[in-house]
Amino acid sequence: MILLRILLVVFCIGTTFATVDLISAEGYTVEQHETVTSDGYVLTMFRIPGTPGNSSRPVVFLQHGLLCSSTDWLVLGAGHSLAFLFADAGYDVWLGNARGNTHSRRHVALDPARDETFWDFSWHQIGLYDLPAMVDYALQVTGESALHYVGHSQGTTAFFVMTSLRPEYNGKIRSMQALAPVAFMGHLQSPFLRVLAPFVDQIEWITGMLGANEFLPSNSMLALGGQKFCQDTSPVVELCANTLFLIGGFNSAQLNRSSLPVILENTPAGASVKQLVHYAHNINSGSFRQFDYGWALNLVRYGSILPPKYPLDRVTAPVLLHYGENDWLAAISDVHLLARELGNLVAILPVSDRKWNHLDFTYAVDAKIRLYEKVIDIVEQYENLT
Repeated sequence: MILLRILLVVFCIGTTFATVDLISAEGYTVEQHETVTSDGYVLTMFRIPGTPGNSSRPVVFLQHGLLCSSTDWLVLGAGHSLAFLFADAGYDVWLGNARGNTHSRRHVALDPARDETFWDFSWHQIGLYDLPAMVDYALQVTGESALHYVGHSQGTTAFFVMTSLRPEYNGKIRSMQALAPVAFMGHLQSPFLRVLAPFVDQIEWITGMLGANEFLPSNSMLALGGQKFCQDTSPVVELCANTLFLIGGFNSAQLNRSSLPVILENTPAGASVKQLVHYAHNINSGSFRQFDYGWALNLVRYGSILPPKYPLDRVTAPVLLHYGENDWLAAISDVHLLARELGNLVAILPVSDRKWNHLDFTYAVDAKIRLYEKVIDIVEQYENLT
C-alpha cells in the first residue's frame, strides 16, 4: 500500500492541508466560494482577491490535475507557488476544484459515500460541466468578461473538452497556458501505466463489481506510513523518490527529499475510477476521444462503434503549451500532435531544464525561475494588448 501511495503522489500533492489555512498563513486574504453545476455537483473555489479599493485586477483561474486539488498551487509557499506569485503580480486569483475531490465532494441529491451514481463521471464531465460553471461564477463575481486560464495535466484535458464541445467559452478566455498538456497519450513512456492500460477493461469491471467507484479515498494510515518510510534519513527514501520518477520521468535534482514525508502525508484528493479508465482508453487508442463504452453501447450513445473525437479545431482561445522534454506522461510527440490539432495555437514552449518531468510543473525546486515567471510574463503581455 505504501508503494501504491507513492505512485499516486506524481498526480497530487498536499491535499489534506486546508487551502484557506495555507493562504491565510502566508498573510494573504482568502475567500471561499461555491457554485453548482447544471448536473448538480457542488464545487468549491478559493480566491485570493485584489487589493482593497482596486476592483479592476485581471482574473487568473488555476485548475489542478488528476487526483489533486487547489492546494497544489500553494504548497511551495509564498514567493514560490504560482498562485501566490500571480497575487503578488497584481492578479485576482481563483483556484478551482473538480467534482469528487476533497473540496468538491457534494451534490444536491447524491451522497458520495452511498450513491454510486455520484462517481459516474470522467474528465469529460469536468470539462463539460465543472469548468463552465466555475468560469461563469468567477466572471460574474468579478464583473470581468474573460479570464486567463492556467491548467496542469488533467486541468488541460478538461479545458480542451470545454472549449471543443462548448466553443462559446473560447470567448471567455483571454489566454490559456497548458502545463504538461494531456490530450493524446499514445506515446506515453511511464512503464507503470503502459503495463496497466491494456487491462483497463478488466480493472473497470472488477472495481464496478466491488462498488469501488472512487479511486483510493483518503486513508490516514497510508499517510503515517509515508511519514515513517520516506523520511530523508530513511534507508528507503530513494525508493520513494525513484518510484515517483518511474511514473513522471527522472529529475533527481528538482526533488527535495526532505519534502517527501510532507507529500506522502497528504492523501489523494479524490477521483472517480472512470477518470483513470478514460485516460487508459486514450493511451490504448492513441486518440483523444470521448469515453469508450464498448462498441454496442457506443452505437447507442454516439451512433458509431467508436466514440467521437474531440473537435480540437474548435478550440479558438489562444493556447500556449508548456512541456517538459523528460515528461513520461505528456510525451513530446503527443504534445506536438495536440499542437497541430488546435484551432489557435500561439506557441509551444519547452521548459529550459531538459530533465523536466511531469511532477516538476507543480513541485520542482526551480519551478519559479524555470517556468512560473515565464507564465506570468505571458499573461502580462496579453494584458498589455487590451
